[in-house]
Amino acid sequence: MDVGELLNYQPDRGAKRLRDDDDDDPRSKKVGRELARRLERDDGEDPSGDRKKILEKLMDDDEDADDQEGEPVDESSVKKMILTFEKRSYKNQELRIKFPDTPGRFMETELDLNDIIQEMHVIATMPDLYHLLVELNAVHSLLGLLSHENTDIAIAVVDLLQELTDIDTLHESEEGAEVLIDSLLEGQVVALLVQNMERLDEQVKEEADGVYNTLAIIENMAEFRPGLCTEAAQQGLMQWLLKRIKVFKRHNPATAEEQEMMENLFDALCSCLMLAANRDRFLRGEGLQLMNLMLREKKMSRTSALKVLDHGMIGPEGSDNCHKFVDILGLRTIFPLFMKTPKKMRKAGTVDKEHEEHVCSIIASCLRNLKAQQRTRLLSKFTENDCEKVDRLMELHFKYLEAVQLADKRIEGEKHDMVKRGEILDDVMEDEFYLRRLDAGLFVLQLLCYIMVEISNSGISQLQQRVHQILNLRGGSVKVVRHIMREYAENIGDGKSEEFKESEQKRIMDLLENF
Repeated sequence: MDVGELLNYQPDRGAKRLRDDDDDDPRSKKVGRELARRLERDDGEDPSGDRKKILEKLMDDDEDADDQEGEPVDESSVKKMILTFEKRSYKNQELRIKFPDTPGRFMETELDLNDIIQEMHVIATMPDLYHLLVELNAVHSLLGLLSHENTDIAIAVVDLLQELTDIDTLHESEEGAEVLIDSLLEGQVVALLVQNMERLDEQVKEEADGVYNTLAIIENMAEFRPGLCTEAAQQGLMQWLLKRIKVFKRHNPATAEEQEMMENLFDALCSCLMLAANRDRFLRGEGLQLMNLMLREKKMSRTSALKVLDHGMIGPEGSDNCHKFVDILGLRTIFPLFMKTPKKMRKAGTVDKEHEEHVCSIIASCLRNLKAQQRTRLLSKFTENDCEKVDRLMELHFKYLEAVQLADKRIEGEKHDMVKRGEILDDVMEDEFYLRRLDAGLFVLQLLCYIMVEISNSGISQLQQRVHQILNLRGGSVKVVRHIMREYAENIGDGKSEEFKESEQKRIMDLLENF
């Protein structure tokens, strides 16, 4: 058995909550990997004979673990465990400082330290004793180990913190949870976690697990105490997240887990853009340029980038972003996506309706917000190639009109049957019917009609004539379009004020007068 195999050995420490797609215990960290690599670079013999001691120790670990499993866990045993942890941590630090270039001198303390960290997982079963971790300064010591030279030790600490902060466990003892979270935040836990993540190599499974568990810690704490999200962003998490999104500009997620993370990152960005103040930050941070590049790269991130653009450009608060989007030649990107919906990307789980909704919403926002030269450039797109984009607009209109009409017929049939049975239609049932209409594509249909009405009021007779010509050829009706737009106007939210709602409704009704 060579030294690499020897140091890679790790006894089983019992069951732990697993990630859904993992068959291996994530806690089976190989703390000796770094030590083995360093030993292999050493030319001489081990002068201290520590290797033999390590071998004897490792072979006895299983027996020791079995003995410990039989011991009861109470306040006294937890205190003893924390004291052992502190001693081993100090001893390891002392020897690393004294013999920085001779791993054989401190390797045994490294293994001892890893062992006690694994044993401390049992504390997660007793959240009412979390106060001992704080009172005995163990939280401070654990946070200090996040910057340990051996990344395996840091990952072991991350694994422990992930289990200690499990959201179900935190809710078992609110008092214990509050004390632990307060101590972690006081120690700048997010900043330390982010610094540790930045040095991990996700091509190595153990280190990839470390990143996963790090994000789980932050998620757990944020769910228990939502107010810490602002503090987390200020401690470097936001920069790390944005950096991860930019990776996805040219590279698809490698796993389903990474794909889920990518989608969650984009959803978080969309949520941020719901706050008007963040629209300006998104503009100044060149978020529009990044999303536009992602659309052109045709990777899995394309659908998510469309969603972000939609959130950033919608409403009057998105006016500046709409103008900037035209300036960066975004129309050259968005209209090809409007003209042809990409085939379903099975891995990304996208559907035609979702894609078409975001594209149409972006175009509608531009028509709503653009002024002067930028608006002229947008309208000229509809006149290109013998008004082919108007033809596509009308094609989509009839597609969604038919889908919504079929849904309405089924709903009316169900309502008729309910009346015959003497059942009362309550608000809950009406809401359900409306949701079914939305699912059939009602909102996309409303967006398409809005675009039709806007370009018909553009002052370009060529566009208005083409819209009415196709309506007549396909058996469409101006009355139907007006009905849809009135329904759209009625459902407009009040935005910041009731005055905004009323003015927007009036603007739409004025457009309909000239349609």
